[in-house]
Amino acid sequence: MKRMSDTSSPQPATGVRLSFADLPAGVRKEIETRAGAGVVEAADQAGGFSPGVAARLVLADGSRIFVKAVGKAQNPDSPGMYRAEAQALGALPASAPAPRLLWTYDDGDWVALGVEDIEGRQPGVPWRRAELDRVLDGLDEMAAALTPAPSGFPEVRKSLAGTLSGWRTLAADPPPDLDDWTRRNLGRLAELEARWPEEAGGDTLLHIDLRADNVLFDGEGRMWVIDWAHAATGAAWVDLVLFLVSVTRDSDADPDELLLSCETGRTAPRAGVDALVCAFAGFMTEACRRPAPPGLPTLRAFQRSYAEPNLEWARRRTGWR
Repeated sequence: MKRMSDTSSPQPATGVRLSFADLPAGVRKEIETRAGAGVVEAADQAGGFSPGVAARLVLADGSRIFVKAVGKAQNPDSPGMYRAEAQALGALPASAPAPRLLWTYDDGDWVALGVEDIEGRQPGVPWRRAELDRVLDGLDEMAAALTPAPSGFPEVRKSLAGTLSGWRTLAADPPPDLDDWTRRNLGRLAELEARWPEEAGGDTLLHIDLRADNVLFDGEGRMWVIDWAHAATGAAWVDLVLFLVSVTRDSDADPDELLLSCETGRTAPRAGVDALVCAFAGFMTEACRRPAPPGLPTLRAFQRSYAEPNLEWARRRTGWR
């Protein structure tokens, strides 16, 4: 596991984005029409793995808006993800720590979202314990605000069923570079991975993709969560565990200690946590071996940087030799 004292820099959650200035003129015009004023300043934002535009805009009337836009040419799957995010943002209750959806544009190729602009900053990585504790408290509050979940969302045990199947994929044709522990336990890992859906059902709306780059702290210290494209319903502890999976790489804190430090984690069933940690380690270990998707050249290196610390957490939880 990488520690906060490591001198190496972690692989950032950053893809290769299109700039606002590079949008087709017609799309920029539609954005201005929906925003209600011309754009006088555009600040492109880094972070995340969408190949599309993410920009904070200042409008001629003095107002501000955050816009994200993508077309099929950048990545054929990305427009669908933006549509899913628009659905999620439109259904969230006002108590959710998420920016408001203001409008959408969709011509069948390009999809753009106009979202409330949040003046904030991302947590530092490697994690500082004070900021980590703020997020854990915020996740407890978010779970309470999103239970029961609004209608119309998929169940996480169905939406991630195909994604979290990496060990079973690797077991069918084990690659030669697997370490000895993984090769020795590959069958057991595949069996444990398959059990996570049994424990993950619930009536909380989950974000699913919680990492430092999807969190903002505003000037008053409030936590905001962005990028809701993967939202699904399930047990509240699922979001917490998936967040801690990302923390394993970027902090010296014990993820099991963090799990038990908040109310949501104390209600998590051990069998469910074991299976989900195992399943996500399998996803990262298998996915990082695939060719890079269109428009996302940095994704596989990012997944590779998470595979080992995530697998180490799974090793400790199982106690297998």
